[in-house]
Amino acid sequence: MSLLNSFKETLKPCKNPSSSSSSPISHYSQHSVSLQFDPTINPRKPPKSSLSQQLLRLQDPLSLPQTQSQSQQRQTQVEDEGEDEDEEDEKQDVFGRPKLDSFQFDHTGPFEPLVLSLPGEIPVIQVPASINCRLLEHQRGGVKFLYNLYKNNHGGILGDDMGLGKTIQTIAFLAAVFGQDGEFCVSVYHGANRDLILEKLEACGVEILITSFDTYRIHGSILSEFPWEIVIIDEAHRLKNEKSKLYRACLEIKTRKRFGLTGTIMQNKIMELFNLFDWVVPGCLGTREHFREFYDEPLKHGQRSTAPERFVRVAEERKQHLVAVLRKYLLRRTKEETIGHLLMGKEDNVVFCAMSDLQKRVYSRMLQLPDIQCLINKDLPCSCGSPLTQVECCKRTVPNGTIWPYLHRDNPDGCDSCPFCLVLPCLVKLQQISNHLELIKPNPRDDPDKQRKDAEFASAVFGTDINLVGGNSQNESFMGLSDVKHCGKMRALEKLMFTWVSKGDKILLFSYSVRMLDILEKFLIRKGCYFSRLDGSTPTGLRQSLVDDFNSSPSKQVFLISTRAGGLGLNLVSANRVVIFDPNWNPAQDLQAQDRSFRYGQKRHVVVFRLLAAGSLEELVYSRQVYKQQLSNIAVSGKMEKRYFEGVQDCKEFQGELFGICNLFRDLSDKLFTSEIIELHEKQGKEYGHHLRKEQDLDELGMLFVPSKEASETTSGSETSKPKGMERSKLTKPVLEDLGILYAHRNEDIVNFGSGVQGKEKASMPQNESPGQPCFPAVGRRKSDVAGGKENASSKRQKKSQYSLLAQSMGMGEVEFSKWLLSATSAEREKTLRDYKKRKEKNPVG
Repeated sequence: MSLLNSFKETLKPCKNPSSSSSSPISHYSQHSVSLQFDPTINPRKPPKSSLSQQLLRLQDPLSLPQTQSQSQQRQTQVEDEGEDEDEEDEKQDVFGRPKLDSFQFDHTGPFEPLVLSLPGEIPVIQVPASINCRLLEHQRGGVKFLYNLYKNNHGGILGDDMGLGKTIQTIAFLAAVFGQDGEFCVSVYHGANRDLILEKLEACGVEILITSFDTYRIHGSILSEFPWEIVIIDEAHRLKNEKSKLYRACLEIKTRKRFGLTGTIMQNKIMELFNLFDWVVPGCLGTREHFREFYDEPLKHGQRSTAPERFVRVAEERKQHLVAVLRKYLLRRTKEETIGHLLMGKEDNVVFCAMSDLQKRVYSRMLQLPDIQCLINKDLPCSCGSPLTQVECCKRTVPNGTIWPYLHRDNPDGCDSCPFCLVLPCLVKLQQISNHLELIKPNPRDDPDKQRKDAEFASAVFGTDINLVGGNSQNESFMGLSDVKHCGKMRALEKLMFTWVSKGDKILLFSYSVRMLDILEKFLIRKGCYFSRLDGSTPTGLRQSLVDDFNSSPSKQVFLISTRAGGLGLNLVSANRVVIFDPNWNPAQDLQAQDRSFRYGQKRHVVVFRLLAAGSLEELVYSRQVYKQQLSNIAVSGKMEKRYFEGVQDCKEFQGELFGICNLFRDLSDKLFTSEIIELHEKQGKEYGHHLRKEQDLDELGMLFVPSKEASETTSGSETSKPKGMERSKLTKPVLEDLGILYAHRNEDIVNFGSGVQGKEKASMPQNESPGQPCFPAVGRRKSDVAGGKENASSKRQKKSQYSLLAQSMGMGEVEFSKWLLSATSAEREKTLRDYKKRKEKNPVG
């Protein structure tokens, strides 16, 4: 009944005193029913927020001047950003909504219907005035997109960023096609009332049916027998795995009009696109094997750092083709392009913290365990003298290991997956060591056998340092747990928070581990910080008050949140500092967490700090995040991305630096893995005129911690007024070293390298320059030639002539040569330049 009441509340007429009448609403006769999945359905949860409450967390549409053509253009734009959660926000009681003055929404829009059908068409399909007056302009564009798909008798994906109102757009769309201006007949298929709802369905007494993923997965065979007119799946990215029971159940739904709502079109692999769109519009991307061969493999191999030019060219062609196909069925808008001008902004810093000496020793001992050595050496010849590899012969099992015997305590001969069954448990242990040594000790909540196993493991990796950490059992000492000396990330966090709290900043502190949250809580208590905490054990009824209290109370300085529990409906708009203590393999998880404060209503510019343990597995986790985000930007949005990595996902021939078991368990203690990759390509970036600005990022990051007096002296006034030799880097580098920060960069400078779609050369060109010229800085542009952008005409003509000659020497036209330069490695470009100079010296006239 709660959801039925919410629909009633949603469709109440808009009380606009300035509007005395509205256009008549034509009721569209519809005999079929609709099915909408709600993954968080709960018969006891509070009612869904009203439409006006949902709109309060967005913005005043009067501040969004937008032309009709702009709205139409957005219907064909495809962007990829972040994890979608606004479906969840609107199905639960909304948390922490900014309290805006009522006058902002006195006149939200024209009190008239939004006509969707073409002129002269009967019946007239239109969004009722009572709903249209509450829609924002980008939401009206979304409703039109959904209706056009519906009219063409197929479905599609509404992929707006979270917080942009996908649910509101869906309600408006359903109101139009069902011709409803008042109340829908809505039922919830869940719990004990299922049989009653089935009777109503058989009697055609239901217009819209709402159910959960789990309920449909179990009872989908019953529901699929009914003739559904429309099916709408919330959180459609849940359909990324074609082998899941949910995916197979949803394939049984008999309707062509399938719609998905998600802001995360692709999370990990390009093949996820096929699974999602093949469910929405079966056959739109061909067969699975065709998609893999025609799109997946070329795109992945074309992104390899040393990919041959022909691979890059094929990948470019396939990418453009894929984007063109997806654009027919996908509408994707981001917050930046819709309400970005109303937000205060966000900066995403990735900070590599030095592990403590003790952490490094424990990490090294972990890598030397027989369990991990078995995985690392799996492909080496077996020591018994047989022609087989170790994993095929004597080293398939690890009876002398620390982890393997417990996993196979009931099967001493091992399992069919041995020794690869060790990979996940070993990765978890390495991540725990990277975050805090206390995490690898026994958890009192576990069963006694597991506690004994964990105690044995802790003793093995602590070795001679065991007394420094208080033994191999859980530390009960408050002072011991809150001490930061043995945790590199906490040492950095301690100094960061001291500065932030003194400035009055409000901080969100995320971790996916409840035990890590317990440790951080003791750390905050010891430091005297006023904080709130929210994790999976926090009652739903208390979450609203916790969020409201944090947003409104100046005394609440820190909000400690579980990344998993914090993903649903948390709008913490008062925070201006976000710390993600531990990274997730899925980049969408970390992006979703930081967007808790990056929403309409935010009070200040948000600065995010993702803490990584330098030299640990976490560097590889982050590098894979970058890889996945880049593939998503390429496949979904057609963007150009820098080719950092040699590894190719799911390709044993090109595992490179990212993939394969040996990379997972590689010892990175003697290097900065990520820094080396970025610096390797930074030179190429500078040759293109793009600057990754690692040094600048370090300086600007350090400026966040410099006392305000010193900072003002450094940043104010002209350069000539500064003391001689006083540079920002000299001021801030010691500050960063004192924080235990070895390296840092902005994530947005690494991902989203290209500003536009590749293949449209003019999109990224400076004005008054030839098409090929921006791709030619590797040939040796002098700074004086481009200072201030005031090149004279003679210099331009000379450079264009030189560029043309160089292209001819390669047997290419200028545009073709420009594309080659974009894909060529630094060594290839330097060789081309050397050869050109040699030929020119031998033949100066030519």
